[in-house]
Amino acid sequence: MLVRQVSSSRPHGPNEDFVLSSPAVVVVLDGAGMALGMESGCKHGVAWYVQELGTRLHYEVARQESPLADCLATAIESTAGLHRDTCAVDDPLSPSATVAIARVRRGVFEWLVLGDCTLLVDNHGIVTATTDDRLALVAPHAREALAGTAPGSAAQRAAHQALVSAERSLRNTPGGYWVAAADPAAASQAFTGVEGASDVQAAALLTDGAARLVTTFHATDWRGCLDLLARNGPENVIRQVREAERSDPDLSRWPRSKQYDDATIAYICP
Repeated sequence: MLVRQVSSSRPHGPNEDFVLSSPAVVVVLDGAGMALGMESGCKHGVAWYVQELGTRLHYEVARQESPLADCLATAIESTAGLHRDTCAVDDPLSPSATVAIARVRRGVFEWLVLGDCTLLVDNHGIVTATTDDRLALVAPHAREALAGTAPGSAAQRAAHQALVSAERSLRNTPGGYWVAAADPAAASQAFTGVEGASDVQAAALLTDGAARLVTTFHATDWRGCLDLLARNGPENVIRQVREAERSDPDLSRWPRSKQYDDATIAYICP
C-alpha cells in the first residue's frame, strides 16, 4: 500500500489523534477528550493513551495472522496493563479511543472500525463509508441540552460535562456504545470486513474531526472526499476543514460541541 497521511491537532491543544502506517498496515485512532473541569482518573492523559495503544496495535496487526479484532483486544489489554497499578483504568472517565484499521495480506484487504472513525473504500467506483455511530445515539436529552446553550458560556460548560458523564456511563455496555479503553472485550463489538485487494481502487481512514468536511460542513459527499484526496491529498482536505471551523466561531452555522477538533487522514492511494 502507498499511504499519504496527515494528523493535525486542534489549535492550542495536544493532538489526541494517532496514525501509523507501513506497507501492509494502517492504524488510525481518535482519543476521547475530556470536558473542561473533568478529571479522567489517569495521570498520563488521552494523548499518551492513544500513542501507546496505537503503537501496540500496529505491532500486533503487522506481526500476526490473527483477525484484526483479536489484535485490537491484545493491544487494549497490554496498554491497560501499563498503567493499571497507577491509574483508574476501569473508571468510565478513563482515556479511550475510537479505531480504524486496514491491512492487506494474501490478496485480501481487511478492515476494522470501532467507534466514530470512518473508513472509505472505493471498490471499482462504488464508494462505501463505514462508521460506528452508536455513540451519537446515546444520551439524547443531554445532547439536546448542550445544543441549546450559548457557545463559551458557563451553561455550555456544565451541559458538556453532563453530556460526557451521561455518555461515559454507557461506554462499553450492552445498549450503549463501544470504544477501545481498558476492556479487551470491546474489540469483539467492532465492525469488520474484507475486500479483494485488487478490487480496492482507493481507501481512506478518517477521524471524526476530518470527516467533518462531509458530516458537519456538508462541503462534499464521500465520493467527493475521495476525489479530493486523489487530486490534492489529505493536507488539502484538512485545510478545508480548518477554514470551515474558523468561519463559524460561534457554532451557529454548523452546530457542534466544539469549534475545532483534531483531524487525521490516512489515504491509501491506488
